[in-house]
Amino acid sequence: MEYRNLGRSGLKVSVISIGAMTFTEKGWRSAGTMSFSEIQRVVDYAIDHGVNLFDTADIYAFGESETLLGKALGNRKNDVIIATKVRGVMDENDPNRRGLSRYHIIRSLDESLKRLGRDYIDIYQLHWWDNHTPIEETLETLNDLVREGKVRYIGLSDFAGWQIARSVSIQEMRGWSRFISAQMYYSLLGRDIEFEVVPACQESGLGLMIWSALAGGFLTGKYSRDSGIPSDGRYARMERPFLRFDMEKGYFVVDELRKIAEKYNATVSQVALNWVKSKPFVSSIIIGVRSLDQLKDNLGSVEWDLSEEDIEYLDQITQPVRPYPQWFLDMFADL
Repeated sequence: MEYRNLGRSGLKVSVISIGAMTFTEKGWRSAGTMSFSEIQRVVDYAIDHGVNLFDTADIYAFGESETLLGKALGNRKNDVIIATKVRGVMDENDPNRRGLSRYHIIRSLDESLKRLGRDYIDIYQLHWWDNHTPIEETLETLNDLVREGKVRYIGLSDFAGWQIARSVSIQEMRGWSRFISAQMYYSLLGRDIEFEVVPACQESGLGLMIWSALAGGFLTGKYSRDSGIPSDGRYARMERPFLRFDMEKGYFVVDELRKIAEKYNATVSQVALNWVKSKPFVSSIIIGVRSLDQLKDNLGSVEWDLSEEDIEYLDQITQPVRPYPQWFLDMFADL
């Protein structure tokens, strides 16, 4: 296993980490279901093969994911890094059981600790921005939790570039605990973060933890023009098309990945993950699996690297259109 520093912190994380959104026996949104016995096999195999970071959230199956992760980790739960998140709606009937208010953060943290069977969280993350709570209130609360020892590090998820810059600048001015990580969607079919988010993270010293590096399963190679999207797959179960890309472009990229995979005796998934791994701003790739076989396949992307030629080719065929003001700034970059 390869380990990388998480941003400018001294914390080293495995380049492949486990996302626990699929850890639910009851089922939740697009996650499907997983038996606890399979969850246990996935967790044990991951740890035995060097994975040291597990990511979950209070909202995943309304706490069941945290509970099952804590149960599966057992007496090894203090030997790994556990990251969880806060922000989502935990009770539709209570307006204070959501968001990033001091009230909700403190209550949600205590509940997450209880479900995980721990007295601290390694990385506590803001799941997404809250338009209804002053960011100063949120950041001061996180600082207090770090000072109390309930949280080791703090991170964010799904923020815009300006939101990252504003948050970090406030932390710097107030002398509060700084974010060390940003969890973001990034894949060959979704490279939007390269324009604003990645520069903001690099400037602020945040390491990127990537979710859905396989574009909701589309880049596994199991989808084709002929077969279309199977109804039992995760991509088809997504209730809102938040992984947006041109389908024809997607099929073309999968075709090219398949050609490259043959050169390395690898799978399409492994090539797609290897491309993400090649990016220096990526600290860890969070994979969400529903079986041990999927985990084994994904871990097969670690011990080898794509050639510079293949990386450049994949860069080229998936290059997004540079929006304004990027293209304007490019014109005068050398002046």
